This record gives sequence, C-alpha cells and structure tokens, in this order.
Amino acid sequence: MASDFWLIAGLGNPGSKYEGTRHNMGFMTADVLAERWSVNFSDHKGLAMLGKGVMNLSGRNVKFFLAKPLTYMNESGNAVASISAYYQIEPDHIVVIHDDMDLDFGRIKVKAGGSAGGHNGIKSIDRSLGTPKYARVRMGVGHAQRGAHAHDNTVNWVLGGFGPDQRKQLPEFLADGADAAETIIFDGLAKAQERFNGR
Repeated sequence: MASDFWLIAGLGNPGSKYEGTRHNMGFMTADVLAERWSVNFSDHKGLAMLGKGVMNLSGRNVKFFLAKPLTYMNESGNAVASISAYYQIEPDHIVVIHDDMDLDFGRIKVKAGGSAGGHNGIKSIDRSLGTPKYARVRMGVGHAQRGAHAHDNTVNWVLGGFGPDQRKQLPEFLADGADAAETIIFDGLAKAQERFNGR
C-alpha cells in the first residue's frame, strides 16, 4: 500500500568542498525546510541523509521525509529510489529540488515530468524511478559561458560559488524554493506553478 508520506529530495554533492556551490541549491533549500519543520537528518543506508517531519499549514498536517542524497549528483536516483521503495512513496508524492542553468538566478519553475534539461541528477532519478512524473522545483542559477569550452565552463559554473550580490539574495531565494515545495504538497502542482512560474 502506498504511503501517505511525501518525499522531498534536495539535490547536491556531499562534502565541504561543494558547500555553497550552485549545484547544491537543493541541499541548501532542504536545510531551510529542515530548520522550518525541526527535521533532524540521519544516515539512510549510506545513500542519503534523511529526516522525517510533519508540516502544518492552514490547519492541515502532512508527514514527510526530507532527503539529501550522498551519492553525488549523477547518482541521485539511487538514493531517491531506495527511499521511495523502502517507505512505499509513489512518484506523485515526490518533490525534487535542484539547480537549473536554464533559469536566471532567483527564478523558480515548478513542473512535473518532461525533459531532464541536461541535468544529470534528474536523468538519474528518471532512470531509477522509471518515470519522470514527479514534481520538481527548478532553482535558477543562470548559465555558464557557451562557446568552445562550453562543457568545462558548465562544470566550473555549477561547482562555483555565488557572487556577493547573489549571496545577499540567497536566503530569500532559498526560502522561496522551500515555499514552492510546500505549495506543491498542500495546494497541488497547478497552484504552485501559478504562484511561482510567472515571477
């Protein structure tokens, strides 16, 4: 029987050298949610840091798991699929938060299904779950320079940190990402898209 828990997975890379990088937007947003809802993380089979909590909005309680995969970005699906299978959480109760280079910094897009947009973490989750039909909170980090060294530029960009102006805006942006995940859970995908996608 499917669980009534939700799973929110914030994607990133483990280890101090990746802290605060663009690719770790998901981890940082998960930390905001953990603080908001008093979630403590512990190890799940060496694949993820996992915590459990209850959200209460508009008088409704929702039980959820919050995950930060430890598999490195490109194998995120192993962690998400393991938690999903272990706790019997269906894809329609999964929200994945990740960085997105196709959106300017500060922009959020909520979607379910569709293309992975070149994001290796999302490709991995699509493969491991056998479907792309889970909700995603895409957090804009802007685009690397294109041209002759596009691949290297992209790697350096996503593994790089934020400039001083963006660092100032980051707390509010992360809070918006956390709000987007909560809105999907409490009000549904369409409402979340209406609220966040047009900004």
